[in-house]
Amino acid sequence: MGRSFDELVAEAESAPINGWDFSWLEGRAFEERPSWGYSRLVAERYQETEAVLDLQSGGGEMLCALPVLPRLLVATEGWAPNLSVAARNLRPRGAWVVAVPSDGLALPFAEASFDLVTARHPVANWWAETARVLRPGGSYLSQQVGPHSVVELTEFLMGPQPASSRRDPELVAAEARSAGLSVTDLRSERLRTEFYDIGAVVYFLRLVVWIVPGFSAPAYRDRLLVLHRHIEREGLFQANASRFLIQAVKGSG
Repeated sequence: MGRSFDELVAEAESAPINGWDFSWLEGRAFEERPSWGYSRLVAERYQETEAVLDLQSGGGEMLCALPVLPRLLVATEGWAPNLSVAARNLRPRGAWVVAVPSDGLALPFAEASFDLVTARHPVANWWAETARVLRPGGSYLSQQVGPHSVVELTEFLMGPQPASSRRDPELVAAEARSAGLSVTDLRSERLRTEFYDIGAVVYFLRLVVWIVPGFSAPAYRDRLLVLHRHIEREGLFQANASRFLIQAVKGSG
């Protein structure tokens, strides 16, 4: 006999969510990875680049796992609890961690300071400032959450959602071009995602706050209980994550 609904939910609600660390979900959820291998692409670029800015770095978990960091790496983050995690992860390796407000309207760096700007799953794109801090000929590399990511879970809890999405890759690419960048690569994939218990769902929604905005377990208790019974009956709840890769270059003229 498995653990009860209330036990699973209570465990997930008490689990820490500082940083951008999904290790708590190991064995309880699964997400297919994009074919382009973002971490590998970043690792390759970091080995050949002198000055890099990583935006919205979370706790720096992905960056600190890379085998080689550039001579100058600056990681930014806007959520205070993540800053201490990022500093603990990155400062021992010589990287800088800088607090930047989540609106990204003014990056505290001089014009043309970086050869490369990276961003993994940014909440928003700061195109004007990204273009400003890039050196002529510099580039931008990012993996982002695409349209209607895990929408099956959103709609299970919240009902039908709008068909349009501000995370459409073509719209994002158009915004990059309007800031003066040339888009050199744009790819998207939908990726199988599975949840094996209701605790995994609750933890995921606490961490990835845009899937069900304003989520709390008490507020969604009735629908969570229905989902719990579905998982007990079927063995899992399946959804599909959406990811896209965008690369862009700043002109040298």
